[in-house]
Amino acid sequence: MTSPIEAQFLRLKKEAEERESKRAANGEIEELYKQLTSLREVKKWGDGFDFKNQSTAYLLEIILGGALANRVSDVHLEPGASDVKIRYRVDGLLYDTASFSLDFYKLIINRVKFLSNLKLNITDKPQDGRFTIKLAARNIDIRVSIVPSEYGETAVLRLLDPDALIVSLEELGLRSDDSAIVQEELAAPNGMILNTGPTGSGKTTTLYAFLKKKQTSEIKIITIEDPIEYHLGGIEQTQVTSNGNYNFANGLRSILRQDPDVILIGEIRDQETAEIAIQAALTGHLVFSTIHANEAAGAIPRLLDLNVKASSIGPSLSLIMAQRLARRLCPDCKKAKEISSETKEWIDSFLAALPERAKENGPFQMFEPGGCDKCNHLGYKGRVGIFELLKVDEKIENLIEKQASETEIQSFAIANGMVTMQQDGILKALRGITTLEEVERVAGIIKRH
Repeated sequence: MTSPIEAQFLRLKKEAEERESKRAANGEIEELYKQLTSLREVKKWGDGFDFKNQSTAYLLEIILGGALANRVSDVHLEPGASDVKIRYRVDGLLYDTASFSLDFYKLIINRVKFLSNLKLNITDKPQDGRFTIKLAARNIDIRVSIVPSEYGETAVLRLLDPDALIVSLEELGLRSDDSAIVQEELAAPNGMILNTGPTGSGKTTTLYAFLKKKQTSEIKIITIEDPIEYHLGGIEQTQVTSNGNYNFANGLRSILRQDPDVILIGEIRDQETAEIAIQAALTGHLVFSTIHANEAAGAIPRLLDLNVKASSIGPSLSLIMAQRLARRLCPDCKKAKEISSETKEWIDSFLAALPERAKENGPFQMFEPGGCDKCNHLGYKGRVGIFELLKVDEKIENLIEKQASETEIQSFAIANGMVTMQQDGILKALRGITTLEEVERVAGIIKRH
């Protein structure tokens, strides 16, 4: 039975949701989206905000409207000793955007909690929730994480914009030879494709692109995720529950009884999930999943660490990928960079050492970031994937059977034609897509000797 306090909260929440829908319908959020077209504009609006006469809801709309207009993936609300900073994550890096007083911040954090259906009176424990911005053309899901900190609660709002984040296979940034390998494995009726990399490296986006490529009216695709990040039409998506009644392992068992052709598992975290996924791949299903490892070869020791039998891993795995996201140079302001004789000599040596399938013909041209209104004077706009593909063949299977180390598997794969993430990034820098500095930032220091 609902208590009077809970009933009042639900009534207030419903009224707030109705007001939010009306505001969206009247185009107020759309108008902010059109006006806050740069980080400078957001800062100007924030600095000029009338805290005495304007509402908390309006300030939050400015923060979120500016974030949407500037391709922001996360909004960070960070209280300090004297004020609160608003920071936007754009293409993987954080930028200070605005600040305001700690007193007003309490109203903002309560507003965020209220929209996310979180408890307003709890300030000493982490809370997670979500809400939706209803725009005229699409809905934007906002995933909220709030944790206690020294000067108040810190909040991170992750913006899940389907227009910005759901891409096709062709838009991922795969080189033509890598794309051919991926398409060959996607055409197979069974097997497992694993994607590795740290949080925020684009793994889920890549796997969703694979789902879109496979999607037809003739096959059944089911996912199990934690949580569902983007909603895809024509695909059955399920989500694990926080109470453990529906987790990856028992959810995967249930999914297999639904007769799917293709399965996406958000992440392989434990032995039970790994073993069921492997059995699914061995019994006629095409399985996509992610696992935490730094390099493609690292997925194999990770599975062994989960106590999966080595004899099962090789036959089930078709392809292991690793990826990172490097910032793209802004096409409107990037500047041609003069290549010195020493750099040209290094480039020639680098190209000569590449596997035959990855060798490209020149001319090559390197660029450096400029700065214009279209890229917020950052010099970069958007991101491109850099990839490493390890195809599991009979030789790799033999190494897995022997429980070879990650270093041994990586060295063997490179010796037999694997193109590393760093090499892929360098090739993209030589094509003027990104810079060597960006490649080093996400894939490690480049040896130029």
